[in-house]
Amino acid sequence: MQADLTVILPEIVISVYALAALLLVAYTGKDKMAGTLVWLTAALFVLMALWIGATGEGTRTAFGGMFNDDGFARFAKVTILLSAAAVLVLGQEYMARRDILRFEYPILIALAAVGMMVMVSAGDLMALYMGLELQSLALYVVASLRRDSAKSTEAGLKYFVLGALSSGLLLYGASLTYGYAGTTLFSGIIAAAEGQAPIGLLIGLVLVISGLAFKISAVPFHMWTPDVYEGSPTPITAFFATAPKMAAMALFARVVHDAFGGVVGDWQQVLAALSLLSMFLGAVAAIGQTDIKRLMAYSSIAHMGYALMGLASGTVFGVQAMLIYMAIYLTMNIGTFAFILSMERDGQPVTDIRSLNMYAKAQPGRALAMLILLFSLAGVPPLLGFFGKLYVLRAAYEGGLAWLAVAGVVASVIGAFYYLRIVFYMYFGEEGEALETGRSPVQWAFLMASAAIMLVGIINMFGVEAMAQAAAATLVN
Repeated sequence: MQADLTVILPEIVISVYALAALLLVAYTGKDKMAGTLVWLTAALFVLMALWIGATGEGTRTAFGGMFNDDGFARFAKVTILLSAAAVLVLGQEYMARRDILRFEYPILIALAAVGMMVMVSAGDLMALYMGLELQSLALYVVASLRRDSAKSTEAGLKYFVLGALSSGLLLYGASLTYGYAGTTLFSGIIAAAEGQAPIGLLIGLVLVISGLAFKISAVPFHMWTPDVYEGSPTPITAFFATAPKMAAMALFARVVHDAFGGVVGDWQQVLAALSLLSMFLGAVAAIGQTDIKRLMAYSSIAHMGYALMGLASGTVFGVQAMLIYMAIYLTMNIGTFAFILSMERDGQPVTDIRSLNMYAKAQPGRALAMLILLFSLAGVPPLLGFFGKLYVLRAAYEGGLAWLAVAGVVASVIGAFYYLRIVFYMYFGEEGEALETGRSPVQWAFLMASAAIMLVGIINMFGVEAMAQAAAATLVN
């Protein structure tokens, strides 16, 4: 028991912190302490990320194989915690100025982070579901944090109802899998599915994939994404677009390789179809959007399609490509949302992309940084986003999915239009009422740092390539 608790110590520390903070703040300053709590939570996330990255080695299991601590889980956890810390700090001033910074916000984010950490370490269907639901329940609440806004309330309710549907699908798939495999442990499922899996087990797999596809907003389970992104407060939208996407994608990889690694041919075609549909719907549907948050929602659908392309290859390199792609995607999104958070007029947030007309004239530095991020999101060489796409395209080609790689290139060209349209507005649009200068040095710092990483990272990707390779090798063996 002592050894098991040692394995899950980071999760225990964050959980105890969240509960202690809730008790302390509820009986003292409440919302007055929210700002301090945000910084404390972000600092704890960074400390835990450094601890996990520095002390973890080898592969350990806990609770009879229900929980895995391996290189893959550690890579995902470090990425999740650092991106969650960045988004917390990024949105703190924005929420405080609009009087929506509640003391429960950082606590719910901390509990969601624990859920995500359990997800990526899950070695059992029950552990998977516990982590997924802990994350989801916290996110349902933060989506509707702006209590006086009908849109925010609608976003939370829509997310909850559709999330419950996806949980039902996943649970039904898990029960079918248990019925045919006789166990909920991934190690037992892979033994039962070796070679020729029973049809019932494959139906269970498809239902589990459907439930997970909802969490990464892959088509056709994407319908919640635009409304929830638009309706939620912008810092919370930034959170939805980063850490939970990494957690769900890592869980996806864990399930298909750890539990169904013996029947790659059976799930490969399902993931390839999800990837194809997501890339094209995300590319085409975003063209007509004028709200930048809805545009980023469709952008995230397309990007999850590219990440799934790497996973669909069914190879070690495919998992490595997916991890690299997600790390780059999270960095780009943090910078992009730092820019979106700074868009305001008369103290009110602005999300219409046409409000960026001739923005470069007033703010040349911010406009240039945003141009770099948009070009990187579009996959324009030689920026880091291009190399992320190159990895997943190569993984698909080498995995025997050349047609999917070609489709990915076509979708990427189509998708470039709506990124370049924002650049056009910033540099060549019609003169109009200018946006106010962003007042937050934190937002400016994240925007510039993210843009700089897209340029400087092309030298050696800060070692992420080697770390992703080691992480993928521990998952696919």
